[in-house]
Amino acid sequence: MHIHILGICGTFMGGIALLARASGHRVTGCDANVYPPMSTQLEAQGIELIEGYEAAQAGLKPDLFVVGNAISRGNPLLEAILDQGLPYVSGPQWLAENVLRDKWVLAVAGTHGKTTTSSLLAWILEQGGLQPGFLIGGVPQDFGVSARLTSSPFFVIEADEYDTAFCDKRSKFVHYRARTAILNNLEFDHADIFGDLAAIETQFHHFVRILPKSGLILANAVEASLKRVLARGCWTPVEWFGAPEGWQLGPEEPDGSCRVRFAGEDVGRLSLPLAGEHNRANALAAVAAARHAGVPPALALEALARFGGVRRRLELRGEVRGVTVYDDFAHHPTAIAATVAGLRQRLPGGRILAVLEPRSNTMKLGVMKAQLPDSLAGADATFCYAANLGWDPAGALAPLGTRARVFEDLDRLVAAVAAAAQAGDHVLVMSNGGFGGVHEKILAALATP
Repeated sequence: MHIHILGICGTFMGGIALLARASGHRVTGCDANVYPPMSTQLEAQGIELIEGYEAAQAGLKPDLFVVGNAISRGNPLLEAILDQGLPYVSGPQWLAENVLRDKWVLAVAGTHGKTTTSSLLAWILEQGGLQPGFLIGGVPQDFGVSARLTSSPFFVIEADEYDTAFCDKRSKFVHYRARTAILNNLEFDHADIFGDLAAIETQFHHFVRILPKSGLILANAVEASLKRVLARGCWTPVEWFGAPEGWQLGPEEPDGSCRVRFAGEDVGRLSLPLAGEHNRANALAAVAAARHAGVPPALALEALARFGGVRRRLELRGEVRGVTVYDDFAHHPTAIAATVAGLRQRLPGGRILAVLEPRSNTMKLGVMKAQLPDSLAGADATFCYAANLGWDPAGALAPLGTRARVFEDLDRLVAAVAAAAQAGDHVLVMSNGGFGGVHEKILAALATP
């Protein structure tokens, strides 16, 4: 079968492309921005890419068009598909019908930590001999790819609450028919499609409604929003993490490890290479989910000690003249605060220079601008890139005083960061996009005498 994918260079749709190719299909695709690393990853798999969405691509006559959720009405190719009555389907629906059918799906949902927790869970299952397939919104260092198809009955998926496609405004995760579900956390986000937190809770309720009685929900006990979701109806057993009666982490010990308890019984020690309390919670959820799939907690904890991390999650991009540059996907205030705190915990001796691009749809709308100063309070200095924002970032960051500077020109921001950085400093770049290659630009500027 020939499949042509609209929006193929997005992380999720690129993963769909890899899975379709592994299933034996001929895969082509198009996107408005065809560039590395996704373009090179896809082309290496024999997937032909086309720049743009010209209506003429309808003439390729594939057996099926798979439409990404970034594609809206008015897109020339989508309009041609609709006018000509050509077959199309959303990415999540194609995945559910062609990959996830008959699989034991382990789905990781939540506002934050989906990629890291999915990667942790896939690694545990791999080390447990289960050889899972997976589709993750990032690249686990231990696997080197964001998606993999295997003959195993187990499949780990990052379960996003964002809407499915132009033709289906339900959240993506309702398509996946999970058996094991992690509900990691739930805050307001995606202000471009959700009016308030209650609207997102309703989508999580829809997800919970279709989980089987033979399944298992692993839910974060500290999240009142998740308790509200489950109070609306739950037909699946629940194990709470972060609660004495469920899964719980003991105090952090001098070496950074901590004991893990389940139902009051000690099950082992967690020694995680990732920094931060939020990552320990992610790991706890992964251990609990893996147990449902048959991996004993002791084996899971042993595997986590060897976890290699995830690209774009506190990923070290380079060091020049004693200044280290890190890349992180954080873009929601809660994630920004957790990332800064995690880096501070890992490297307590140096200054943190935060470099932020408020790029997500929610951040561009300014919905969370009032939360930014508190989220960045742990950084010693903040450099904010403010191009194409519809609100005043300088005013929003005013509570930080001289510790925050705002730039509309990327080159000036890079020059300012390089001028401010001293040996022993840590430059923490946070964005959910490419940020104009700012990481390499900062490293190059630091290397210039």
